[in-house]
Amino acid sequence: MSDTTPPPAASAGHNHDHGSGGPWAGRAEIIFSLASGAFLLAGWAWGRTQGDGATGPLILLLLAYAAGGFFTVREAIENLRHRELKIDSLMIVAAAGAAVLGQWAEGALLLFLFSLGHALENYAMGRARRAIEALAALRPETALVRRGDQLVDVSVNDLVIGDVVVVKPDERVAADGFVVLGESSIDQAAITGESVPVDKRPVVDVAEARQRPDAVGPEHRVFAGTINQGKVLEVEVTRLASQSTLARVVELVRSAEHQKSPTQLFTDRFQKIFVPAVLVLVGLLLFAGLVVDEPFSATFYRAMAVLVAASPCALAISTPSAVLSGVARAARGGVLIKGGGPLERLGVLHALAFDKTGTLTEGRPQVTDVMPADGVTTQELLSVAIAVERLSDHPLAAAVVRDGLVRLGSHAVPEATDLESLTGRGLKATVAGETVHLGKKSLFDELGGAAVPAALKTRVLDLEHQGRTVFVVRQGDRYLGAVGLMDTPREAAKAVMARLRELGMTRLVMLSGDNQRVADAVAASVGIDRAYGDLMPEDKVKAIQALRAEGEVAMVGDGVNDAPALASASVGIAMGAAGSDVALETADVALMGDKLEHLPFVVGLSRQTRRIIRQNLWASLGMVALLIPATILGMKMGVAVLFHEGSTLLVVANALRLLAYRDSA
Repeated sequence: MSDTTPPPAASAGHNHDHGSGGPWAGRAEIIFSLASGAFLLAGWAWGRTQGDGATGPLILLLLAYAAGGFFTVREAIENLRHRELKIDSLMIVAAAGAAVLGQWAEGALLLFLFSLGHALENYAMGRARRAIEALAALRPETALVRRGDQLVDVSVNDLVIGDVVVVKPDERVAADGFVVLGESSIDQAAITGESVPVDKRPVVDVAEARQRPDAVGPEHRVFAGTINQGKVLEVEVTRLASQSTLARVVELVRSAEHQKSPTQLFTDRFQKIFVPAVLVLVGLLLFAGLVVDEPFSATFYRAMAVLVAASPCALAISTPSAVLSGVARAARGGVLIKGGGPLERLGVLHALAFDKTGTLTEGRPQVTDVMPADGVTTQELLSVAIAVERLSDHPLAAAVVRDGLVRLGSHAVPEATDLESLTGRGLKATVAGETVHLGKKSLFDELGGAAVPAALKTRVLDLEHQGRTVFVVRQGDRYLGAVGLMDTPREAAKAVMARLRELGMTRLVMLSGDNQRVADAVAASVGIDRAYGDLMPEDKVKAIQALRAEGEVAMVGDGVNDAPALASASVGIAMGAAGSDVALETADVALMGDKLEHLPFVVGLSRQTRRIIRQNLWASLGMVALLIPATILGMKMGVAVLFHEGSTLLVVANALRLLAYRDSA
């Protein structure tokens, strides 16, 4: 991703992206619009004193036409080059029609209000875009890098993997990496949405962290754009500036703006039918003199007024303005939503399915039981288990390595090779020339060979009844024993489930590869309706498909082991996605921090977004339905323009309320 901020995208309703002028173009449009208003007022006032046909007032009104129509004409020409007939073109036709009739003041008023409406709308929409672009500005331009004994200022774009960056107190971190020296607290709110600074400390093994940077624990990892609030830290860079979590988030949020939601696709299809229908109606109204006894000038004026009244400006901007504001608000709260589709679908969910480990539980399981088989020592069992689990990224594997090494003390751990993941069942590797299988007891029924010893099987069942996760270890045909672990439910899980029910979630289920007893115990403790245990990845997909048959369903997981289920759900939600390429790629919604509490926030935000979209649609369609008959019956063009542009600004202002959204819980 380039670090250069692109010019703001066009507002979807009026498509006013005037080339590459950037902020200057926006200011220029406001200046031209205000100048048009000034010329209009002066020309109208002078005309009141000079009478009809005076040259001076006409010149001022012509200047009002030029200033008010400059950007509108330019945009209309650009649209015609692409063979598109848009709202700008309709307004130019109406203003030209007013001029033909000698209604210079009304035509100038039309262009003034239309250009002013565009300018104010673009300014308002720019607020939502700036909330997104502010993310890109979080990363500092330079970094203090240690080069031997020297500290050198280096451009962030010149940082390479392996550089050691010195981060002083109150400075922003320049790149993603892990702490190698110093302890401090980091404000990660801009990335993960966490309101409380997170304590950081150095990694224990720098060499291992370099080999597997994505497996480094959250207490050691830092992200570009976050703020060091304590003491000096030294951070080893693990990602280039263009590949940092911050850069990825900015890129994905920008692209989300251009991914149309179902409602926006509907309004686009509606406009393709509606705009030609309006032109046909205006054409028919030009022949009203054949039915009604009136001069052609009056007929033509009425047709132009209807053309203004029927232009669907507010309808065109109603949905994209709400989607952009919703996506921007979510990003500011540490939640990445990839476009209007997921944002809208989140608002109509009837069910939420959760993975267990690391989602509903802390994801930091503890080894609680080590049960060597007859004739096997605890050291032998643990050393082989640790050797294999060292090669795995699963949270359970990390717990076995961490707690097992403490229990082993100085006992040597052999080297394992040729790791193979037996998806949903366990692991296979080679240790000391022999094949080692490690996994659920059901795995060994599938493998054949020696059966699990009866005594060991009984002890495994006892632990499972107590809610433990248990795996068995076999080296060759010799069973070494079993290891039991327990992962505690998240403290906030029960309150989160209660809040989701308040938001209208009717079904909350848990999908787990763990045994059914463990799944039931965790589900009961957090307030989940139904737990499905002993599931393979393909079983999780089938469970999601069954839920989807009843309505929209979201799957909440870590984005790695749950990728198939996330992809099968109406909306895939990844937990703790900061720093995870896989989670950012597979999920429709990414909770950047490892905080389950962000889930009610994003569900509530999506529901509010849907409400605002519906309000905007009714307001915009209602205004068109009101103005068309009103102008046919004689409403002046100037009044129609006031209502027309007023409704456009109303729907944008309504959408901008999402930027201030807060979960009421």
